[in-house]
Amino acid sequence: MATFRLDPTREALHGVLSPELPAAVTIDSGDSVEFKTLEADWRTEKCTEPKTDSGIFFPRTYETDCGQALAGPVYVRGAEPGMTLAVHVDALVPGRWGWSRVGMGDPDHLKRIGCEEGEYFLNWDIDRAKGTCISNEGHRVAMRPFMGIYAVVPEGGEAFTTYVPGAHGGNLDCRELTAGSTIYFPVFHEGALFSVGDGHAAQGNGELGCTAIECPYDQVKLTFELIHEEAEFMVADTPAGWITFGYDEDLTNAAYMALGHMVRFMEKQYGFHKREALAMASLLVDMNVTQIVNGVRGAHAVLPHGSIGERQGE
Repeated sequence: MATFRLDPTREALHGVLSPELPAAVTIDSGDSVEFKTLEADWRTEKCTEPKTDSGIFFPRTYETDCGQALAGPVYVRGAEPGMTLAVHVDALVPGRWGWSRVGMGDPDHLKRIGCEEGEYFLNWDIDRAKGTCISNEGHRVAMRPFMGIYAVVPEGGEAFTTYVPGAHGGNLDCRELTAGSTIYFPVFHEGALFSVGDGHAAQGNGELGCTAIECPYDQVKLTFELIHEEAEFMVADTPAGWITFGYDEDLTNAAYMALGHMVRFMEKQYGFHKREALAMASLLVDMNVTQIVNGVRGAHAVLPHGSIGERQGE
């Protein structure tokens, strides 16, 4: 199997999800791609001072670059609607710097948290050897790398924003999607047209202030596998356990979507009937707020590995 590399050149960067974008690389099932990514706001160098409009930006064409900086698209030969694309997260190596802020973003979120009077911005140095991130004001937090966006192009023929999560993945901001995870996507278009970006060095569940530590990545190594079965919804096998997702403008609806997907997953995975799956989910599954800052809120349900054993007598 082959390994390809995608650097953040003009041809391999975009800020929308669209079936009209040309593929940056074409691969076969079983191949890997090593990406180098920009941070979400398209900076190529560390912010020169603690404010959003500092730093050097990549030249952008706003019709196709109006969202976060994504690498791709990756065209997988043989991928067709009705199949599943498994994306194995083999390695995640963040860059050496990042930033975070409070005070910009979704107006409803800013109003609810009482932070509409301007931004509080932090620059961060990332020490990969020590696994720590240190701010310009001396804060120190543990590094926990993951990518905020893993996505195939969603259903339909129109360009879709990178900022909103959905059945295609997108701006999930789920901190459990770390190295060692496998994410299973429904395929909506020929080739699947996969993209990745929005690198994070650390984030709590909920992304409460509006950002993670946003950073570039020196390496995002992913291996792609086509499965000739239809995925009912996106699901992930992570070090934390099996995860299902929900996304809606109403967080309660998002949580019930994640629960419904988890129940259906448990029916298929363990042969449970619906009420049995619900009973076991109530004992074993954790419901988490993924993020509350993207307009469309996210929730994810986690079933830890090994929590369901064989029934007595089997």
